[in-house]
Amino acid sequence: MGKTFMDTYVIRIYRRDEHDPRILVGVVEEVGAEGNRAFGNLDELWSVLNSSRAKTSKDKKRNKPLNDKKAKE
Repeated sequence: MGKTFMDTYVIRIYRRDEHDPRILVGVVEEVGAEGNRAFGNLDELWSVLNSSRAKTSKDKKRNKPLNDKKAKE
């Protein structure tokens, strides 16, 4: 089984449409990273979160895998 990493985000929602819950406006900030990314609807929010998860393993070295034997010791 592959290694599992945990990412932490701060999601700020500034506006949402009361008639269509898929329309919301806000920003996503990954804890420990610089900057943030804006989104204008639920699909864009999902894209931001998925693109953050597609980082190279070099970027992930700062986080220990959750199922790593050494991390459990």
